[in-house]
Amino acid sequence: MRHIISILIENEAGALSRVSGLFSARGYNIESLTVAPTEDASLSRMTIVSVGSDDVIEQITKQLNKLIDVVKVVDLSEAPHIERELMLVKVRATGKDREEMKRVADIFRGRIIDVTESSYVIELTGNGAKLDAFLEAIDRSLVLETVRTGVCGVGRGDRILKA
Repeated sequence: MRHIISILIENEAGALSRVSGLFSARGYNIESLTVAPTEDASLSRMTIVSVGSDDVIEQITKQLNKLIDVVKVVDLSEAPHIERELMLVKVRATGKDREEMKRVADIFRGRIIDVTESSYVIELTGNGAKLDAFLEAIDRSLVLETVRTGVCGVGRGDRILKA
């Protein structure tokens, strides 16, 4: 099962390495990893997407809580949450493909953020399925480059991750 683990961690050198090392030491893959400072400059929020049984994720959560830099750990997948990802796609846009790329970007509520004579850079946000669907909807031979941020997520309603 896919789990989104949100971690509040102190902004200290080596903290990211210790968390990722915990996963690799146990042979579990990190599918997505995002880290950024929070509203409190001394803390960062780390969001990790991994696949594993509930028991495995529970063990990882317990081990994460033992790390000295970790303030709090929450499995967002356990309750209603919102998740988003950002993708930048550079596509070849010449001739008839120019209008087609604009049309498809509009359908997926993407924004063209850079235009040259031969290419567009399109920005899209949404869940992973939406971003994958966009890539399936366009001619793959037109894709020059793709960059994705990875998942970030937040609990819905009153559920918050605070120290």
